[in-house]
Amino acid sequence: MPHEIMSLWVLLPITLPLCTISGAWIVYAMAVYNQHVCPINNWVYNSSCEEPLVMQSGQSPCCTLDNIPLISKCGVLPPESCWFSLLCSIGSFMVMLNGVCVCVCVCVCVCVCVPVMLNGLLRYAQVMEQQKQDSVLNMMGLCSGWLCAAGLSMVGNFQVDFAKVLHYVGAILAFPTSLLFVCVQTILTYRLAKTHTHCRTAHLRLTLTLLALITLLLCGVFFPQDSFTLQHSAAVCEWIFVIAVLLFYGTFFVEFRLVSSHTLVVLIQRGQQQDLSQNECKQERA
Repeated sequence: MPHEIMSLWVLLPITLPLCTISGAWIVYAMAVYNQHVCPINNWVYNSSCEEPLVMQSGQSPCCTLDNIPLISKCGVLPPESCWFSLLCSIGSFMVMLNGVCVCVCVCVCVCVCVPVMLNGLLRYAQVMEQQKQDSVLNMMGLCSGWLCAAGLSMVGNFQVDFAKVLHYVGAILAFPTSLLFVCVQTILTYRLAKTHTHCRTAHLRLTLTLLALITLLLCGVFFPQDSFTLQHSAAVCEWIFVIAVLLFYGTFFVEFRLVSSHTLVVLIQRGQQQDLSQNECKQERA
């Protein structure tokens, strides 16, 4: 395949954060407008209210912990959930354009997980191409990226209000693995840096990684607390963490613009080598 066509892979890391970040904020705006959650700038919560938030009127709503604007809370009820499906269709179309696979799903988190998996797979192939061999660190990055995608799929399919245990299992799987992914990719970027552009990219990724690390730790500390202020702070940290990770994926456009047919050949050869090794092991056992 010509290099000019293969360079279209650069659209994948660019469209992923653009679509998901803007889409998430649109969903948040719809949830606030429909009074399903309280605004993120609201820091006043009550143990109980005379009537549910959706039934209230006025500029000073009475909010409870059920109305904290966590990302998962913003997309639970319609019509916000319909926007999730629309975003999923856009994500499916984006995957089809890349000519890899078709994703048909009913939740934005599922459509996000496929581009995440593709980003991780392409990055794995590109690092292997530059290193001329596979490495434990590169494999760790691939596995963590795909585990993150699996966790996102669970978070999206099992809503927190209807399947809380499975939703939290997906969140526990997605958040730490996404942090591990950005950490591994930052280390790989520094190891493979050969130009000033690569060094600047590495510094940017380090900044985003530190931001993601700090916000995830704070979110984990604040979320279980009884304090209304701390739980709202956890929601703010969650938003910052997700945005930081998605922006990190966007930085892959620096490398993906150089993806060529040889990059995919390296990936195919890696698969063939694994098949050959497995066959040899079976023959030795026999």
